[in-house]
Amino acid sequence: MTFTPTRSAALSRLNDFVPRAGRIYADGRNADHGPDARANVSMLSPYVRHRLITEEEVVAAVLARHSGAVAEKFVQEVLWRTYWKGWLELRPEVWTRFVTERDGIERGSGLMKAVAAAEAGTTGIDGFDDWARELAETGYLHNHARMWFASIWIFTLRLPWTLGADFFLRHLVDADPASNTLSWRWVAGLQTAGKTYLATADNIARYTGGRFSPKGLAREAVALSEAPIAKAAPIATLPTVDPRTPALLLLTGEDLHPESLFAKDMAVRAVLAAPVVTGWPWGDKAAAFVAAATDDARERAGKYFNCKTTTAALDADAVIAAAQAAKAKVIIIAYAPVGSVADALSAIEPAIRAAGLSLVRVRRDWDSAFWPHATKGFFPFKERIPALLGEMGMRF
Repeated sequence: MTFTPTRSAALSRLNDFVPRAGRIYADGRNADHGPDARANVSMLSPYVRHRLITEEEVVAAVLARHSGAVAEKFVQEVLWRTYWKGWLELRPEVWTRFVTERDGIERGSGLMKAVAAAEAGTTGIDGFDDWARELAETGYLHNHARMWFASIWIFTLRLPWTLGADFFLRHLVDADPASNTLSWRWVAGLQTAGKTYLATADNIARYTGGRFSPKGLAREAVALSEAPIAKAAPIATLPTVDPRTPALLLLTGEDLHPESLFAKDMAVRAVLAAPVVTGWPWGDKAAAFVAAATDDARERAGKYFNCKTTTAALDADAVIAAAQAAKAKVIIIAYAPVGSVADALSAIEPAIRAAGLSLVRVRRDWDSAFWPHATKGFFPFKERIPALLGEMGMRF
């Protein structure tokens, strides 16, 4: 199980999966056959998460082959990622709460010994230990295994959910702040207040083909609680940029297909790729994937705009120096949704402004169309999918 970190590899994997995106996927998607048997799922998530290919491309390719009724389950899975991002975008305080709670935990020796055992896969719990090792070794887990793992972490091992979510963030090559944080909250009974997910030995045995049947799992899942969350805020309106203005294109791991977001005739004078972001705790597998994928995007962007490219960490000095060297008046970047990259951009923006430059974020039409509808649960959001896809020229 490997993820070649290029757009060409993403397109090849998409092309291979499309024929299986209908009934075959719907009937078999919940089974975790192990890291060497993933034909029942798409394995596209790292590419979509970092937008080496976009959600719109994936859905369009699937609906060109299958009817909406046949491909409904897969299309909904793609839109779950969009929904989570929109939900968090409307309620950014939930991300702030997660970071604050994670960083504020008193890490006594007893807790950290238990966390270390869980992360190393030495708890003695069948399946759970295997998934912990698989995650660290491959950077990936089947979605069903992620749910089982989170449930055991929270309700059987009674460990802080934020540390489990952090473990996933550090290792998953497809981890994004919204999907990861909100999925862990859902298991814990925070996302849908009072509704938890309890892993059971029977369910695990059924969907792993008998590979695992853990003993001693929690028999009940008492939902966690929290202070009320503020109501959803509107999606922010973004300023536009004159395409004639000399610009530096700033690339991050949030969006690695600039060719489909920025017009080729924009006055992009240089490209700066910034795969390293302070505060984003990537593990080795995820860091390597993002670094190589960003390099792939940098090379493509350089050819697309016929300009020079470079790579640096995402800090104010590097960004300002690159913009000044290119004689750019503005720095353009694909919009970074709520999370560590957005936090890093907010941190360096005052220095960028002080240098006489502006940072202009450009949001994809896909996000602008779907995010405002993530005001409630997924099912009201789901009802909007056919009409919104129709407006984009796709019949669902």
